[in-house]
Amino acid sequence: MASPFIEKLRADMRLRGYSLKTEKSYLGWIRQFIYFHKKRHPIDMGAEEVKAFLSWLANERHVAVNTQKVALNALVYLYHKALNQELGDLNFSLATKQRQLPVVLTPEEVQRILNQLSGRNKLIIELLYGSGLRVSEALRLRVQDINFSHSALTIRDGKGKKDRQLHR
Repeated sequence: MASPFIEKLRADMRLRGYSLKTEKSYLGWIRQFIYFHKKRHPIDMGAEEVKAFLSWLANERHVAVNTQKVALNALVYLYHKALNQELGDLNFSLATKQRQLPVVLTPEEVQRILNQLSGRNKLIIELLYGSGLRVSEALRLRVQDINFSHSALTIRDGKGKKDRQLHR
């Protein structure tokens, strides 16, 4: 079971309407921050400890730029919103590891994979591949989200809790 402090943060995030993915991510980073500083309570720490943690992520863990930004956002939430403390200027080492380009399958490789599938599984994989849907979006898709006459899909509650339409 999580500590009462972590549970309080979880309740606060839910009141503020954070997504479950953001909640899980932020709480994970906050836990890492606390453990990095030998379980000191965040109320007893501040900008120097945040800088040290973010610099450690960049210099020792060699995280990607976006990973470091998510950790920063989690700690900004912790201090600004949950603890009502200003952090001031944070001058920390920026991560330099660039995002790697994704490995992309050739159309022939995709076809070989699709040929191994059938039924519902094939339909789902074709939908994901053909539309660019996220798995979480496909899981929320309902029959009423399909507009057959306009060849369109309505994606509800996508990333950032935004709805969007996909047209053929």
